[in-house]
Amino acid sequence: MTGKVIPFGGVTKLDLDPDLVLENCKGEFEGVVLLGWDKNGELFFSSTYADGGTVLWLLEQCKVRLLAVPPDEHFSR
Repeated sequence: MTGKVIPFGGVTKLDLDPDLVLENCKGEFEGVVLLGWDKNGELFFSSTYADGGTVLWLLEQCKVRLLAVPPDEHFSR
């Protein structure tokens, strides 16, 4: 018997699978900044924006939103 898996669309405090997040975002953005740890524990950074100022501005905007979230809530887009 195989069941249909329905992705949970709510807010969670659990880490999500990066491949699942990336797959679900396909076709949704005009540009992105991607950062994180690769499977070797190395810092990874990539961006579709050529201008470093645009990248930094976007990171700072996200930082402002993240810092505005109460400690008991999870940030989501």
